[in-house]
Amino acid sequence: MQYDFNFAGLLPYWNTFLEGALLTLELTLASTVFGLTIGIFCSIGSRSRYRWVNRACAVYVETIRNTPFLVQIFIFYFGLSSIGLQMPAAVAAVIAMVINVGAYSSEIIRAGMDAIPRGQIEAAECLGLSRPRIYWHVIMLPAFEKVYPAITSQFILMMLMSSITSQISTEELTAVANNVQSETFLSLESYIVVAALYLLLAVVLRLLFWLAEQLLFRRKRVIAQAQRRSASMGNAAARKRKAVSRKLPAVTIRG
Repeated sequence: MQYDFNFAGLLPYWNTFLEGALLTLELTLASTVFGLTIGIFCSIGSRSRYRWVNRACAVYVETIRNTPFLVQIFIFYFGLSSIGLQMPAAVAAVIAMVINVGAYSSEIIRAGMDAIPRGQIEAAECLGLSRPRIYWHVIMLPAFEKVYPAITSQFILMMLMSSITSQISTEELTAVANNVQSETFLSLESYIVVAALYLLLAVVLRLLFWLAEQLLFRRKRVIAQAQRRSASMGNAAARKRKAVSRKLPAVTIRG
């Protein structure tokens, strides 16, 4: 079986693909900013001394994490419209993505907060730091530093999951591919182009998150440089000792 690829037939639609990629980035940016905000407050609430607060956070997290993302989108778009709360498809997609990201990022951030040693928090309390300052400087920043790779991976995963929003006619990349292939009958070429665009977006986002990590977590970079410097000095000292041991004459002990 022989198939002749015809990517030239998609050139008139390059602007359409670009608009779909732009909407995908907008959905990802909105879900990242607002979802991370919800996740931070929910992770703090899950550690609250008030039982009703941590129970409410637990119900929210478990409900979102144990239901399909597609069903959540349908609830916000079709379900709410059936009771008179109609909204544009893009708005429903953003709300569903924000709520989904908030639940998953909450668990990731909470795991980082649980990894902070209790003695570190007690030392901050002995120094007389206020509760908000302890949460921000002693708990949140070190915790966020620990879980930064995991949480950025979750954001990129949500960017890829935004393709599901095409089921409610959101004009992102996957919906654009569906429309283009229905007009050109170039199904394979259309989805190959969209897959390449998703891959490009994922690489660009990972690069941006890496640059943000270099700017936000300077302490981590300084520690890594110190560790590398210490390792290089240790290796140099080991080589020096080895060279000196080779120059020393052999000593024979006679009984």
